[in-house]
Amino acid sequence: MARNDGVDRTFARNRNLKETNIAHTEEHNEREMSVYRNPDIVAERNFMNVHYKKPIAKYEEMFKQLETDKVISTRGLKQDADHYGELIFDVNSAYFHNHGGYEFAKQFYLDAYHAAIDIVGGKEYILSAVMHADERNRAMSEALGQDIYHYHLHVVYIPTVEKEILWSKRCKDKNLVGTVKEVIRQVSSSKKWNSKPALDEEGQPIIQKNGKPVLRKSYSVLQDDFFQAMKDKGYDDLERGERGSSEEHLTVTQFKVEKEKERLDELQNQVLTNEKKLKRIESVSKIQNQIQARYEEIDHMGKETFTGNVQFTKPEAKKLKKLAKQSIEYKSKMIII
Repeated sequence: MARNDGVDRTFARNRNLKETNIAHTEEHNEREMSVYRNPDIVAERNFMNVHYKKPIAKYEEMFKQLETDKVISTRGLKQDADHYGELIFDVNSAYFHNHGGYEFAKQFYLDAYHAAIDIVGGKEYILSAVMHADERNRAMSEALGQDIYHYHLHVVYIPTVEKEILWSKRCKDKNLVGTVKEVIRQVSSSKKWNSKPALDEEGQPIIQKNGKPVLRKSYSVLQDDFFQAMKDKGYDDLERGERGSSEEHLTVTQFKVEKEKERLDELQNQVLTNEKKLKRIESVSKIQNQIQARYEEIDHMGKETFTGNVQFTKPEAKKLKKLAKQSIEYKSKMIII
């Protein structure tokens, strides 16, 4: 069994994308780059990535075609607005490793893709849906001594909401004024992901003391929808990602953090050990230099008499006694070191 904290959690995140950065997202998701900033992407496994909906053209080209075909409408949309969205669905790596790996992940994310269709509002608004199977989980791989890959799903789509266009007062038939002229799918990320009123057990809005409804953040709604969809598909051994948390695949993040802490502790211990060794070497070197200096000092002491004896002055004799005592101290220090 792979290491984790014992809890497998679903994770869903939405990214809003503008026309200026959609090309980079496409290059990453469709593996069109020659070099990736993520060092854990294994290019030799690109062929194992699974498309549940393969793009038939460039993302921007598909967007323009849908607009031309009146499937979507950019009426009232600002040029710098978010034209695209990307859903990322995820579960910690250990969950897939413990359930069979690649084949299990393919089926899991096929079911997740069907959930994405409901969340987005229709398959026609999805430009690409691909499961990445080529990103290596370095921390778990090193811990288990085998290659572990982190499976996750990218769904690029166009955020739309249904909008009713009413007949204006300029309409010749006054009976039609204010009635529905047509229903369009308006491109709008802000309306797609606006906060929803929280409901009580009876389905009624929960009201605050100030009279305003309690709102459920769109991120929380997305997490709930994904978790419930996968639970309905039979994945009842999963838990919902922590409420109020924006961390991706929490258990893997925790695992990586712990591994990095262990590495840091190990490096710090090595540094301390090396520092101690260096201090010992410096101490020994210092003592040896002091001993050498004393040798030279002793060699210059005393005067040989005509009888062959060596005669020391009183200060020299006193110095020799002191050096003898220091010699004993140095030997003691060398033994301790």
